[in-house]
Amino acid sequence: MGKHLTSREQDYSKWYNELVVKADLAQTSAVRGAMVIKPYGFAIWERIQADLDKRFKETGHMNAYFPLFIPKSYFSKEASHVEGFAKECAVVTHYRLMDDPNGNGVIVDPSAKLEEELIVRPTSETIIWNTYKDWIQSYRDLPILVNQWANVVRWEMRTRLFLRTSEFLWQEGHTAHATKQEAIAEAETMLDVYSTFVEEVMAIPVLRGVKTDGERFAGALETYCIEAMMQDGKALQAGTSHFLGQNFAKAFDVKFQTKEGTQEYVWATSWGVSTRLMGALIMTHSDDNGLILPPKLAPYQVVIVPIYRGQEQLDEISVVAEKLMRELRDNGVTVKYDHRDTHKPGWKFNQYELQGVPVRIAIGPKDLEKGTVEVARRDTLTKSFMDQSDVSTAIPALLDEIQVALFEKALKFRDDHSQTVDTWEEFKDLMKNNPGFVYAHWDGTQETEDKIKELTKATIRCIPLNNKLEDGKCILTGQPSTQRVVFAKAY
Repeated sequence: MGKHLTSREQDYSKWYNELVVKADLAQTSAVRGAMVIKPYGFAIWERIQADLDKRFKETGHMNAYFPLFIPKSYFSKEASHVEGFAKECAVVTHYRLMDDPNGNGVIVDPSAKLEEELIVRPTSETIIWNTYKDWIQSYRDLPILVNQWANVVRWEMRTRLFLRTSEFLWQEGHTAHATKQEAIAEAETMLDVYSTFVEEVMAIPVLRGVKTDGERFAGALETYCIEAMMQDGKALQAGTSHFLGQNFAKAFDVKFQTKEGTQEYVWATSWGVSTRLMGALIMTHSDDNGLILPPKLAPYQVVIVPIYRGQEQLDEISVVAEKLMRELRDNGVTVKYDHRDTHKPGWKFNQYELQGVPVRIAIGPKDLEKGTVEVARRDTLTKSFMDQSDVSTAIPALLDEIQVALFEKALKFRDDHSQTVDTWEEFKDLMKNNPGFVYAHWDGTQETEDKIKELTKATIRCIPLNNKLEDGKCILTGQPSTQRVVFAKAY
């Protein structure tokens, strides 16, 4: 498995695409815009899924499952929601195929037209709120704290593996509450869950904030978000949590009887992260040699590779390797022992470097004599020798060290590429030549936001939570402003 990746400096987009394919994470499929997630890529997604699922359950949520198909009429009930998703909807119109009487293979049976066309879900607010109408009568039925792990379809024109595909995997939480305060607290709690997970497990620093009106989720009153910076200086939205107010409750007539006996509309939230997180993981940490995985997400944290001539040497090394593997597993480390005789050690080293395995242990005949092993770190590409007796305690400590080092490196990169500007000329120059997070004043209008995007391709990524107030002038119009917002080019 030769690496031969295009370098990031040469062509960042090409580097990313090559890495996803060569590291065996995913590939394009026969279906336009849809991807095949390969076993190694899916193993990483499973780690993401398992960790988040545990956090959701610890905050009182339960998983459920709702239909893939949504009656078209449901979409027209919430005006801004349908407007936000209309251009991306895949629609089912018929339910049967037949042989073409003219001999042209299989055609849609014209007599099998659906009475009401069905939308393949781009998101599930409408079908879920139609269901909640049956579940909610009284304040005793609230809150409802439900999440679903699912696939969704958004018919994207320009696709890129993990970042934007016509079908993708995600989770979507949908909660119902008796009061506005409860719903806002829920949306903020879930933002905390996402930001903690992304920083502590994915080792990616994030900005926490709210979206402007122009960037808000279709149908929400407030969208909370976490924004991460990739190595090309572009932003990637890593998770969103929406306060939906009573919009969906009113659209689907979901009311409850209060303790006082009055009828009120329910308050709602929704929140989600998707396989885009895989793109964030790749683009935050990886290098020109391939993937770099934080230990907390690596399908295996350590790989042991024997270096031997002949079966006798392999058998001797295997005794040591299997003992080390058992000891490491007892200490909570996931280990693979690769003693395949179909590939040479050099090929294996190359493969595991490309696939981002955090620590590689090599054992050869000399190591058997000395009682040592060679330890290679993927993040720094450094090697050292370690006594076999130290492996079971030193490796878990090393994995913790790597986890922290990856976060610190990404944080330094973000800090080095975050700047404050006060003039339009400076802003334009930065967006053209040195993109990153730019903190600048904005007059608060969508018109200005749209104009800045048109002129520079930069969008307002967020208004940071607990933002510092300061008087200033909008970089484009010169109108008064009370705070800086974060601009960046984005995925």
